Amino acid sequence: MEKKYIVHLTDRYCKACGICIGLCPKGVFTENYLGKAVIDHMDSCTGCKMCQFHCPDFCLEVAEA
Repeated sequence: MEKKYIVHLTDRYCKACGICIGLCPKGVFTENYLGKAVIDHMDSCTGCKMCQFHCPDFCLEVAEA
């Protein structure tokens, strides 16, 4: 069975840098009208944690479901 992951985004820490949007190989994130990241396709997450490791504001966490 394929593992599932949960992505948690703490919106108040996001400064809309777009790093997570650009790095995610599965397109989990899109941006809202303020340019901040929004989790749009969590079911596509493979748990690589690229977003979590590169977020300069530490507002992302990826965990096994």
